[in-house]
Amino acid sequence: MKITANNPNRKSWLKVNDCSDFPIQNIPFGVFITKDDIITIGSRIGDYAIDLGALHQLGYFNGIPLTDDIFLQDNLNDFIADGRKTWRLVRNRIADIFDVTNGTLRDNPIHKEKIIFRIDEVEMLLPVSIGDYTDFYASKEHATNVGSLFRDPKNALLPNWLHIPIGYHGRSSSIIPSGTNIRRPYGQTKPVEGSKSPGFGPSKLLDFELEMAFITTASNNLGERISIEEAEEYIFGLVQFNDWSARDIQAWEYVPLGPFLGKSFASTISPWIVTLDALEPFRVDNPKQSPEPLPYLQHDKKGSFDIHLQVAIQPDGEKETIVANSNFKYMYWTMAQQLTHHTVNGCPVNAGDMMGSGTISGPTKDSFGSMLELTWRGQHPITLLDGTERKFINDNDTVIMRAHCKNDQIRIGFGECTGKILPAK
Repeated sequence: MKITANNPNRKSWLKVNDCSDFPIQNIPFGVFITKDDIITIGSRIGDYAIDLGALHQLGYFNGIPLTDDIFLQDNLNDFIADGRKTWRLVRNRIADIFDVTNGTLRDNPIHKEKIIFRIDEVEMLLPVSIGDYTDFYASKEHATNVGSLFRDPKNALLPNWLHIPIGYHGRSSSIIPSGTNIRRPYGQTKPVEGSKSPGFGPSKLLDFELEMAFITTASNNLGERISIEEAEEYIFGLVQFNDWSARDIQAWEYVPLGPFLGKSFASTISPWIVTLDALEPFRVDNPKQSPEPLPYLQHDKKGSFDIHLQVAIQPDGEKETIVANSNFKYMYWTMAQQLTHHTVNGCPVNAGDMMGSGTISGPTKDSFGSMLELTWRGQHPITLLDGTERKFINDNDTVIMRAHCKNDQIRIGFGECTGKILPAK
């Protein structure tokens, strides 16, 4: 089925700024509370939120096989479970409704009042009920940096890293939408020199991790696996992801089973899911992989995406300082490879599951995706615009992440992914 919503020449009768992340070619999906305290599934064009529940009730999706309540829910799980054909039909129809040449809704003020809200009139919620969350460790540059910092720089990558997408099962209950404040976590830390007992208290080495994450639909039954050729059929879309990390807590706990309390206190996502269809024009060649992966992980299709990523730190009451610029295309393992490997043992994947990319670091110092790398474990502090220094994240700092794609014709973005660190209780 053709993706007509992606037509780069299409214009909307809604006003959209040239630098907007949400032109009519984007049409992301999210969940919000309206000014009338109604929770609904919606989309966005420019600075306008579109109530898809109202749009459906008023007959604008006639001809598309949708249940009456598909958009009258507090998450996108059922819509995602309907599959790619439904997603494309709905995106294409929304694009047609808001096309500058279509006056059906544009010239109906009563319907417009029920369907369209200014973005500052709504409150964004988590877009999906996340049953399971997996975090990968799929950036070669990041894994090399961390291996160099904590092990032998000459053998920074562990023997398995170039053969499998490394991942672990994370905690979905602490995934929160952009704009939610986060308390600095407590935990145990390594004993100081001369002591046999671990320390205990608020984390002193609180960090961000610059990531993207993809949302899946139901894909396989227990005992079945997804082939690399069909993996993307089960990926609904992407969000930007800040997988906060308490480095000192994690350093004490991670042997032998890996991350636990140092990661599970909070993970922030951007609230709009940008579909894989919307990102289609921004595919790029996959990274060169050596040694060649096993046959089940080999694919010729371009499974990488040119998504520009940015991180800024904003102290309370001060201007933000941009500390990193990176790109999703730097990922060594693609999303299709990650999902294929995730199911190779027969593990079932459900609608609304989320899979984080792992920290995304590029080849240059300014493209590293964490303070651990940017300051090289605190040895090289970053000076912010207000003159203060940061080795890691301070109380009352807000971390702002942004992501967008851009070519000669369109810009597709994710909005902001923000979180403010409050002092520990």
